[in-house]
Amino acid sequence: MANDAPKLVRMTGIGKRYGGVLACQDVDFDIRAGEVHALLGENGAGKSTLMKILSGDVTDYSGEIEIEGAPVRFGGPVDAQRAGIAMIHQELDLVPGLSIAENLYLGREPRTRIGTVDGKQMRVWTQALLRRIGIELDPRRPVGELRVGEQQLVTIARALSLDAKVLIMDEPTSALSTAEVEQLFAVIDELRREGAGIVYISHRMDEIGRVADRATVLRNGRIVEEFDARQMTAEQAAEAMVGRPVRTLFRTSHGEAGEELLRVEDLVVHPRRPRSGRNEPAGISLTVRRGEIVGLAGLLGAGRTELLETLYGAGSAGRWDGRVLLDGVDVRPRGPRAALAKGIAFVPEDRRISGLVLEHSVLANTVVSIVDKLRIAGVVVSRRAEQANAAESAKRLRVKLSSLADPVGTLSGGNQQKVVFGRMLLTRPKLLLLDEPTRGVDINAKAEIYQLLSEIAGQGIGVLLASSELAELIGVCDRVVVLRGGRNVRELRTSEIEEADLLAATMGETAAGGAR
Repeated sequence: MANDAPKLVRMTGIGKRYGGVLACQDVDFDIRAGEVHALLGENGAGKSTLMKILSGDVTDYSGEIEIEGAPVRFGGPVDAQRAGIAMIHQELDLVPGLSIAENLYLGREPRTRIGTVDGKQMRVWTQALLRRIGIELDPRRPVGELRVGEQQLVTIARALSLDAKVLIMDEPTSALSTAEVEQLFAVIDELRREGAGIVYISHRMDEIGRVADRATVLRNGRIVEEFDARQMTAEQAAEAMVGRPVRTLFRTSHGEAGEELLRVEDLVVHPRRPRSGRNEPAGISLTVRRGEIVGLAGLLGAGRTELLETLYGAGSAGRWDGRVLLDGVDVRPRGPRAALAKGIAFVPEDRRISGLVLEHSVLANTVVSIVDKLRIAGVVVSRRAEQANAAESAKRLRVKLSSLADPVGTLSGGNQQKVVFGRMLLTRPKLLLLDEPTRGVDINAKAEIYQLLSEIAGQGIGVLLASSELAELIGVCDRVVVLRGGRNVRELRTSEIEEADLLAATMGETAAGGAR
């Protein structure tokens, strides 16, 4: 990509204020043809606001935007799409009750000669788009039946359907497995060759050098640094993002593990309603000791989420075979409330759908799992106790907020995740189940979450952690159990392996590439 490539987009002096908070201030940003321009920064640095302005989601701002040299002022996302700007949002914005095809072409449905929706043509186009990004799904399937990773791929396909000149990708790989990430990168290379401009927002530093040409860093709503992305180090990027050197991401030692806490023996789940594309536990055996962090690795659909949901009583299980023992006692939670009562807590992979009620306050979201314990004489909830517990949780987890009364949806992604963690820790669990615990959070928030996990394990709590980030599994966990097809196929000690070994294990190969 030549530096003199034509500028598809030029943003000058962009500013945006939300009440007393300055989200963007005097930002200059451009996107060239055939370029992948990475946009980096902590949660709340202004990245999403800047891109929402470009994509027409935010219309009240200062500054100017030019598209291929012509000044524009969008009145909404439709105007931006007509100008060739498409955005893949970090938080999925699909309609669960509609099919994949209906979501891809919502508001743009092809019509027959008599004016009705041409469902057959829509399905053909959808199938072609899905194959372009390397997945095989029935276009007629309701989006609500898909896994989060599959939904992420559908949003990418929808953006591609717009034939955009500029494609904004906000954390596009946050829910994808390694294989899906590689396929996405192949699509990005194809778009680059076709002359499209891509804005790539990610907190995964290893991706930036692979996929991007330039990297611009935002901090507190201002641009503070621009790098050649292929020469930039993770340390340089992190220091620019937070304004100071960042110590090692991963936890320090939390001590030796104690006696066995969790034992899963030959767990097989027979769901009431089998779900396509999902692998329920089909013979899983593993253990977690007190104070131990055990990772779950595997490709998309390997059964990681299904195992955690089953242990929490939140899955689609109709009947179990096998045993689950907690502290030597057979447990079989029939729902989340029963699981919490037994000392099992769960942080789900999609905090905005499964973990939080976005319109409710930080306080309400923090104490909802212990509200019964805060009742006076078992009747009236103590407001003082609610306030004290929520305040202590926010302080312990360093949640950035102006008031506990703020709607939790107004917080950054990293702070929302801390609220979910805080709520689960208030239940005083023996076993903490985590599904993609750092999905969509910035590098500083990741470091804080990793430190928190070390503290949790140091208190003797067992942790079972599913993650798509290999570096995270190796850096945080003591052992990693590899799942494939709903079964555990390997177990690895993280002190003895590299990322290549773990990747090979998830794909059923040796590190040298041979089949196992």
